[in-house]
Parts: sequence; structure tokens; C-alpha cells
Amino acid sequence: MIEKLPPSWQQALAAEFEKPYFRQLIEFLRVERQQHVVYPPEDDVFTSLWLTPIERVKVVIVGQDPYHGEGQAHGLSFSVAPGVKPPPSLVNILRELNDDLGCPIPNHGCLAQWAQRGVLLLNASLTVRAHEPNSHKDIGWELFTDAILRTLNDRSRPMVFLLWGKFAQKKGQLISAERHRVITGAHPSPLSAKKFLGSRPFSAVNRALQELGDEPIQWELAS
Repeated sequence: MIEKLPPSWQQALAAEFEKPYFRQLIEFLRVERQQHVVYPPEDDVFTSLWLTPIERVKVVIVGQDPYHGEGQAHGLSFSVAPGVKPPPSLVNILRELNDDLGCPIPNHGCLAQWAQRGVLLLNASLTVRAHEPNSHKDIGWELFTDAILRTLNDRSRPMVFLLWGKFAQKKGQLISAERHRVITGAHPSPLSAKKFLGSRPFSAVNRALQELGDEPIQWELAS
């Protein structure tokens, strides 16, 4: 699977590939895919890293687990593959984007355009067994994705970390708030939608980027 990573990330994370946990993770996934349906497809596991090379990361949005329904997950946190109905959390994200910045709600739930503009859409776990949420929790992915966050934290170029919900906010321990900007808020899940809706996270991220001397993100998604 290492060869499926883009060169910039391969170089940045080279030390992780030599660690026992990563080798065990790869072997676990090899056997798991033989015995179960696993999402996303193997070629999509590292989509977030392919679409957002390390040198282009301006914003990081941390998710927890890939969607576990058929055809949904494609390697980007909160995003679904083109043609797939947006789940409730994503519906709330797109609704808030419209309320916050006036961006039209697109006719799809694919956030790849954000990734191409410098928004790293990173889940803590990069795979999941079909219809079994959190089934790949604690198999090693968190060690790997925490290493990604530490690597970004160590970069001299400051960036913005957008952490929705308690799980993501715990990742703030890996980030130096003195160098980077950390924006927290409620999770877009229907369970916390009342707190999420109206939080205006997208304009907050753009203000933070401008304060850091960087260009704001173009958040509008073309239909």
C-alpha cells in the first residue's frame, strides 16, 4: 500500500513505514479484504493525501471513521463519492456552508474540490468494514494519522485545523496553537446539529488564513 501514497507524503512519512505497527496494519488489511467487504476500495484509501500533497495543505478537517455504507466512502472525511446521496452530517455541512458564505448547495456530496484547493480531509481511521462503524478502530490507523498531524504541525508554514466534535478536538493535543490556528466546534451530526448550524466555520477559517498571510479557501462547490 505504501506505493499508493504520493511521493511527497511518502518522503514525509518514511519513518512510519518501518515501524512494526504499520507492517501489522498492512497485513491485517490484506487478510480483512479477503474475508470481508472493506470501504473505501483499496485504490481510494489515500485519496486525501493524493488530492492534497503535503506542500499544499492550508486547512485540515479531521473526521473519525469512513462512511460504512455501500459506495459512500472514497477516502475523504465527510465526503461521499459522486452520485451518492449525502448522509445527514454532510447535509448539515452543506447547509451551513450556504448559510455562512452564501455558497449554493451543490447537487452532490463530493468534497474533492476542497481537497484540490488545499483542504486535507483526513479521517482518523482510513478504512472500515462494511456496515460496521468503528470496526477498524485501534488497528493502527490512528497511529498513522496522528503521525500525519504531527508532521503538519512541525511544518514552518502555519495552517488552520478545523476540529468538529470531541473526538477531533482531542487531536488538538498534537497541534501547536502558538504556530497554527485551531478552530473548534460542534460535530455536524444530527445529534449536535443545533450547535453546529450557525457556527460559521468556513468564514472563520478564511479569516484565520488571511491573518496568517495566506489566501482564503474557495469553498463553493461546482455542481
